Order: sequence, then C-alpha cells, then structure tokens
Amino acid sequence: MYKFDFEPDEFQKEAFDYIDKSKSIVVCAPTGAGKTCIAEHAIHRALEENTRLFYTTPLKALSNQKFYDFGKKYGEGNVGLLTGDTSINRDAPIVVMTTEVFRNMLYNTNFGNTKDTMKDVKYVVLDEVHYMNDEQRGTVWEESIIYCPSNVQIIALSATIANSSQLCDWINTVHSGTELVYTDFRPVPLRYFYFDSSKPFEILPLLTPEGRLNKKIRPEKKVNMYSRQAKKRNNVKDVINVLHKKDMLPAIFFTFSRKKCDENMEKCSQINLITPDEAKQIRTEVNEFLKEYNYLENNKNLEYLYNGVASHHAGLLPAWKLLVERLFQKGLIKVVFATETLAAGINMPARTTVISAISKRTDSGHRMLSANEFLQMSGRAGRRGMDKIGYVVVMGTQFQSPEEVAELVKSSSNPLESRFSPSYSMVLNLLQNLELEQAKELILKSFGYFSSNDRLKPVIIQQINCEQTLAKLRSEKCPFGLTNDDFIEFNKLKDKFIVYRKLTKTLQKQAKQKGNKEAPEVVEYTNKTREIRENMEKYKCEICRSYKKHIKNIEIINRYEKKYKEITKNIEKQKDIYWEKFIAHKEILEKMGYIKNASPTETGVICSMIRAENELFLSEIILKGVLDNLLPYELASVICALVTEDLRGDVYPNQPISINSRKALNKIKEIRKNIAILQRDYDINTEMYINSYYSPLIEQWVQDTPWEDIAKQIDSSEGDIVRVFKRTVDVLRQITILPCVSEELKQNAKDAINAILKEPVDSD
Repeated sequence: MYKFDFEPDEFQKEAFDYIDKSKSIVVCAPTGAGKTCIAEHAIHRALEENTRLFYTTPLKALSNQKFYDFGKKYGEGNVGLLTGDTSINRDAPIVVMTTEVFRNMLYNTNFGNTKDTMKDVKYVVLDEVHYMNDEQRGTVWEESIIYCPSNVQIIALSATIANSSQLCDWINTVHSGTELVYTDFRPVPLRYFYFDSSKPFEILPLLTPEGRLNKKIRPEKKVNMYSRQAKKRNNVKDVINVLHKKDMLPAIFFTFSRKKCDENMEKCSQINLITPDEAKQIRTEVNEFLKEYNYLENNKNLEYLYNGVASHHAGLLPAWKLLVERLFQKGLIKVVFATETLAAGINMPARTTVISAISKRTDSGHRMLSANEFLQMSGRAGRRGMDKIGYVVVMGTQFQSPEEVAELVKSSSNPLESRFSPSYSMVLNLLQNLELEQAKELILKSFGYFSSNDRLKPVIIQQINCEQTLAKLRSEKCPFGLTNDDFIEFNKLKDKFIVYRKLTKTLQKQAKQKGNKEAPEVVEYTNKTREIRENMEKYKCEICRSYKKHIKNIEIINRYEKKYKEITKNIEKQKDIYWEKFIAHKEILEKMGYIKNASPTETGVICSMIRAENELFLSEIILKGVLDNLLPYELASVICALVTEDLRGDVYPNQPISINSRKALNKIKEIRKNIAILQRDYDINTEMYINSYYSPLIEQWVQDTPWEDIAKQIDSSEGDIVRVFKRTVDVLRQITILPCVSEELKQNAKDAINAILKEPVDSD
C-alpha cells in the first residue's frame, strides 16, 4: 500500500487491497468521503508497473481540474488530457478524459483488443459513475463498461446509491471479477439547520436529537411574490449574516436559477465578509490571473470578488469560473452562489452548504429534489482535515413545508436507473465488428436489461399473483373426479341439448298440427335430443351441488389465463425494448442505404465516425454536399444552427444570417423532414436541431468582430455563447477527418476552427 499523508479509512484500505489483487471495484461512498485517493493508489501502481491509467470524468471542467491537479502531483510529462476539443500528451501514462471520449475510443477498437488506443492501459477510473442516472448522457457510462476490455481493471467511483450491490453484480457479469467497497461513513459529519424567515437572526436545528422535526420551526407564510412585503424581504442576506457571525463560512449557496445566483451575489456584496489581509490577497491573485486572461479586466463581476462573494454557473465565461474556483479553494471567497452543476465533483469544499429550496423547475414543470440530488449538494459541506462538522442549511419557502424538508434529509439514496439507449452510431459501430447475434448479446448486457426485473417489479408481481390465482382455481377438486376439460365438454353438451330440445319441440308442434306425429325429422331430432341427454347424465354435473361454482371458476380461469398471457407478453416486450430500439435504428439505416446485409456500407462507415445528437442527420447533410462551397464563416453559421438546442419560447436572432447559410439551412430542413418521417414510422425520437439563434454571432466572430460587440447583441449570457461556439468547433473538427470530405471543405472547416478559437472562446 502506498503512503499517504493521512491514515486511510478502512474502506480505502479495502479498495487498495482489491486493486493490488487485480480486481475491478465499485466504490460507493458519500460525497467528500475520500474516493479520489483510491484512484491515486491505482495511479501509483500504474507508474511503478510502467503501465497506463485512464481517468474519466463526466464534465470537461472536472477533467481540466484533474489534469491540473495530477500534473502538479505526478509531473506534467506523466499526465495527458483528452476532451472534445483538447488533446495534450495523449500517450502519457496517466490520461484524463471525459467519459464520452473514452466511450468513443472503445467504439474504434476491436472489443478486447488493446493494441491501439488501449495499448498498455491496465486501469480505467470511472469517476462519478452515478452519472449513469443522467437522462441525456447516462448511456455513455453503460457503454463504457460494456465495451471496456476484460483485461482492464475498472475502478468505478460513485456517490451513495441504493442499489450499489446490483451495479457491482452487473459489472461483474459483463466485465470481470468485481468487488463492492461500500461505506456510509462521512469523515466530516453533517448537521442540518433550517432558516425560518420569522427568525431572521438565527438558524434553527432542523431535527431533534431523536430525529424528529424541531417544533420551533414554523412554515413560511404565503406571500404574493409581487407584493411590497415580498420585495422588502432579503432572506439570503439574512442567512449569510447569520453564517458569518457563527463562523460557518465559507459556504456554497445552491439555487436553481442563474439569474438568482447573480442577484444573490449583488445582495450580499455589501456584507463585510473578508479581512483587510484577505482583500489584499484577492487583489494579488486576481491581478496575476488577469495577466493570463486580460479580457476579463472589465468583467462586471470583478467588484464582487473583492467583497468575498461570487456566482458560479454555466452562463459565465469558463476562465471566470476558473478564477472563482481558485479563489474559493484558497479560502478567499466566502460565499459562492451556484447552480447544482457545482455539486458534480469539482473540488470546491465548503464548511457550509445552503440549499435555497427542495424543489426546482424542469422542462416538465416543478418537482421535488430527489434524495440523490439533495445528498450531492449537501455533501459539499465539511472540509476534510479542516472542519470537525459540516453544516447544511435549508431555506424555508412558502412552496414547501418543514415536514417535507425533514423527510428529504432523512431519506435514503435513490437507486441507480439505466439510461441505456441504442443510437445510429452504436448500431453502425457494433455491426462493423460483430455479427447481428453477437451485437444482440452485447445489447442484452446493458444494466437496463440486467436490472429489468427490478424495473418491472410491479408487473412481475401482477404476473405472480395471476399465477397463484390460477393455481388455486385449478386446484379445485370435483367430487366425481371430473376434470375441467370434462366440465367444458359437459357445458358444450348442455348448450347443444338446449338447442336440440327447442328444435324438437318446434318440430313436434308442427307435426301435430299436420296430424303426423311420427314424421321422420321429428323422430330424428327426438332421438338425437335423447342421446345428448344420456351423454350429459354420464358427467353427473346436474346432480352436483358445486356445479354453479365450477361454472364461475371456469369463467374466472379463462379470464386470468388471458390476463396472464398479456402480462407475460408485456414483460417480454419491456425486457427486449433495448433490442427492439436497436433493430428500429438498424432498419432506418437500411432504408437510407447505410446498412446492407447486416453490415455497414461505405456511407455507413462514414456515419459511424460521427459523434452528434443525431449522427444520421449530420451524415446526410455532409454526404449530400450541403456544406460544400460554403466559406468558413458560412460553414460555422450552418453548423452552429445544428448544435443549438431549441430554446424556451420563440427566440429569433437579432441579425440576419448570410444568404448562402440561409440557403443551406433550407436544404437541411428538407433532409430533416425526410428523416423525421422515417423516425416517426419506427417510433424513434432522436433530435434534429435547426436553430439559427447564435448563427449571426458566429458569422461575425469568424470575421473578427470584437467579443464585446458579439456579447451585447443578445440576452443570452457569455457562457452560453462560448458553449455553443465550442460545440460548433467539435463538429467542424469531425469534418476535417472524415474520408469522404473534399479537401476544400476540410480546409474551410480548419479555417473556421482557427477563427472561432480565440479569447475568450479558447479558454477552458
């Protein structure tokens, strides 16, 4: 075991031991418990053994941070970085990358073959593996685990989840020998408080020592949000004042609105949170930082830093967020107002976390926070080696009750759910390397399929209940030893007897009227009726007291058998949902000429190299020559429209886009229409964006319009503009390496990339 400058906890020692024994591991521990040192143990081993380690993270910002930290610790020459738009020292023994990059590597590698991109890789760290729960990107983690060569040790690091053993069992099934290392121990325990606005100068313990809700806490009064009373209230400033007086700073104040982050920062900027020495340190640090990022000199948020407060969210420039993180890590920023993305692994430990509400707005309306979301945010409280206690303060609001807050605090973590979803790229990449049946085996290795019994538990319970009811009904014994088949036969005879008896009586009546009682048809039907009657008497059903009950049982059995078949069919369909989606994507690709005889065609191979929201859509655009003959700024404009997600509400660019860009987008709309019809027929709902909101801006940017002029044209924040521009660069880079693309288009893409990647867009 390698020596650390602290005594490792038992769960860490257990993980070290498994790594040394060449075992893959799933480490499940609370946020802040110290999972990173387990990865560092594997790094030490890789360096000593002259092997390699890949360290994957869900966020580019987190990858950048790990690259920076590991470079300082293990030497810059030993550490590389691979993200969507950055490649540094990619052959280093330790390479940090986003999980998407790792998954893409595996797509371009024969499974189990480590000769190329996976050469000498012995360890893969999947940090924040609980991101498998992410609705949009969760499938990446499943694919990475499924496709990872079995000779590579997986070190999966996860926050607390309810079904950690199930996750471990699944990895053990699809990969190799895997052990679970689990702990719910927090080295810095948490205490929970509640801010009740009726007591603005204190925070109240949320729970009693017995774990009950503190009776002193009162629910917030209902107040019209537009009333004078509501506008006068400044609960944020009140709670920060309380934390400052109680020496509970630094704090991360989580809220679910970028606008609120900035507003809260402004509200608290007048509170004197820092000492004169700290103010000097901040100025020194900021001045040093601005030497490298001088375009931040006029940033409107600079004045707030000097007061010890800052905001941190996706709407800010990447370099600005980096400055905030560094100042906070050095203890110079006392309060950071942040959105929940800050809870996702970035190293910004605080003494206290404040959670503004336990509900948040989503695309489908307001909802309560999940237990895992709450745990992730609250887990940022308490700095190991610095704090004996971490503090979590929940703000009272009129939209939640104190009882709901207490229930959330006491609730256990949620289980991990599969987000596995086949895509065009997945189908094409698998069928390049595997037969269709082999691809099916791989799809059925997904965590979604593995955990389908849990997912389908309510339906399976219905199936079991149905089985038990049928067994009970079928166990009913006839006193005369008859079977259900005999009983069904008796009922048939009985129904037949009723029909014949009626016909016989009618014939007898007609014959009597004609004076011919012995007419041949009367004799025939009379004898036949008597014969049926004699056959009925053999069954003894008419003299049985249980006859009516048996009739009812047969009806119930028929009903339950039908229900059982429907439930079973539904279960099979739900279990095979991943394979059915795979086949649906495959059939669309066949109709479009990308697959023939269960193998990718030449165009299919090209499409398999593309990474996009909808690979088929982008592939059609490129192969149909829509992008040919576009100048660099026009090309950037069109690609920008394809990577811009639909914004809320009706938004339109303030400036027109060039005529050639507009013509290209009109052609693309026709392509989208044709694919949309196919997708609808196969029940596939893969997005195809065409949104030119940012296109005028990128045209101007490529043609050297100053950033200040770009940023002031629209209401979107600078961080949003940078993010869309970088997505554009990611697609343009792919165009430069596709074999089907003309040299002219490749050069235009390269020119566009070079024109886009200048300050502040090129900063990470």
